[in-house]
Amino acid sequence: MPRQYFGTDGIRGTVGQAPITADFALRLGHAVGRVLRAAHAHGPSTVLIGKDTRISGYMLESALEAGFASAGVNVLLTGPLPTPGVAYLTRALRLDLGVVISASHNPYPDNGIKFFSARGQKLPDDWERAVERALDEPPQWVDSAHLGKARRVADAEGRYVEFCKATVSGDLSLRGLKLVIDAAHGAAYHVAPAVFHELGAEVVSIGVSPNGTNINDGVGATAPQALQAEVQARGADFGIALDGDADRLQLVDGQGRLFNGDELLYVMVLDRLAQGEAVPGVVGTLMTNMGVEVALRRRGIELVRAKVGDRYVLEELARRGWVLGGEGSGHLLALDRHSTGDGIVSALQVLQAVQRSGQSLGESLADAPLFPQTMINVRLPEGSDWQSNAHLASETEAVRSGLGQGGRVLIRASGTEPVLRVMVESADAAVARQAAERLAAAARAT
Repeated sequence: MPRQYFGTDGIRGTVGQAPITADFALRLGHAVGRVLRAAHAHGPSTVLIGKDTRISGYMLESALEAGFASAGVNVLLTGPLPTPGVAYLTRALRLDLGVVISASHNPYPDNGIKFFSARGQKLPDDWERAVERALDEPPQWVDSAHLGKARRVADAEGRYVEFCKATVSGDLSLRGLKLVIDAAHGAAYHVAPAVFHELGAEVVSIGVSPNGTNINDGVGATAPQALQAEVQARGADFGIALDGDADRLQLVDGQGRLFNGDELLYVMVLDRLAQGEAVPGVVGTLMTNMGVEVALRRRGIELVRAKVGDRYVLEELARRGWVLGGEGSGHLLALDRHSTGDGIVSALQVLQAVQRSGQSLGESLADAPLFPQTMINVRLPEGSDWQSNAHLASETEAVRSGLGQGGRVLIRASGTEPVLRVMVESADAAVARQAAERLAAAARAT
């Protein structure tokens, strides 16, 4: 059964437009509360609610709190806290559910609501369908004696800071390193600088002055130019940019070179191998650069591609019992360190790898050069069926045959607009461009 409200990462949209409204958030809290009560007959359930720094978070937090209370569910509130921090505290405090109010890297007029299980993991489709069924049913208010209660969590930020520090070796010190930390005016503004400072680094902070409307505005992982400029201006060794809810990162070295998630994932793999750990395989996505896949293959490590989205990477890792995966956008997973993607934890993993290897990031990646990619968006006529385009199919087969093992073709429809995304990778940039143009022309000839 298709889901009406839930997407690949919770429920998201523009504030004031359905479903991101106060009345829907109240109904959602009530529906989720009823699902929890049905699953936990042992006694009252307790949920944790965290949020990023958007001004709309106040409204949605209050509405969700009321909805949960009306269903007899207790609520703990953290205030602004990174998404992975909510996942951690949900697990550490032995709670029944974690709730995050955030639209991640989107601009401030958007917001969203997503959930974590008691183990700090994304919840399955079946759970989301159960919530949607409950949303369609009349409310079932509990009597006054059984209403839920709410309270603030003491030192949620400090607990999460200590958790992040504990994900690296106890003898890791960042003394002597100068770091620029860009928190995107988002949920990590008060915790990310503290983590790196307490591990010994000299920290310069940007994107740490949220005002409710400036989240992701010209700073953070979606706008790394600000970080690159600050790193070079300050003579820093590295720069770390997080997005609005701090579950992804971009990293810059002292020369201002930006490293994407595919490259950082490869560095994490190299560190595990150097420590004598087995890495049976890695999960990427359909968009993971082929240069990394080739480099992993040379080391005898399989790369499995999941659908685009860290949720799908996580599901594939769980299915195979592997621990390392991620996306080029900077969503990285190390499931032996955390149950979900965490920008701060991932950055620490990379810095630890650099210190252990004695090499720069560029040197570590010398045997994994990224393949040039050409991406062309082809706008399709309404109602067109590109999958039945025999000419495109024939041209695609010809291009793939010509590329052989030295390149890759990916053609997929956008999930948000009537556009076909045509992507070609090749070790030769000119070959990639010509092949992509050839396929785009075939796609237009419908």
